[in-house]
Amino acid sequence: MFAIVNIAGKQFKVEEGQEIFVHRLEAKEGDSVTFEEVLLVDNDGKTKVGTPVLKTNVTATVLNHLKGKKVIVFKKKRRKGYKVKNGHRQALTQIKIDKIA
Repeated sequence: MFAIVNIAGKQFKVEEGQEIFVHRLEAKEGDSVTFEEVLLVDNDGKTKVGTPVLKTNVTATVLNHLKGKKVIVFKKKRRKGYKVKNGHRQALTQIKIDKIA
């Protein structure tokens, strides 16, 4: 059984027991979070597609908050002497999917 869920503006394919990284959520570690924007549910070949969402919930537990890998942002304009180098680390939350109901 899997579901496609909209979490913080992005769509994720989730299964029960799966651990995923999503953009930082406003929840403390150990809290239970419910996602109500379920777009699709597949239960052993029986697929339900929402128009636009289904009346099902996906519950998850927040495991921890962390930062992603560093991404280098480099800008340059040739022949002008313009160079800027910046780094960025995305704030992430690791969650574990508990139940698709």
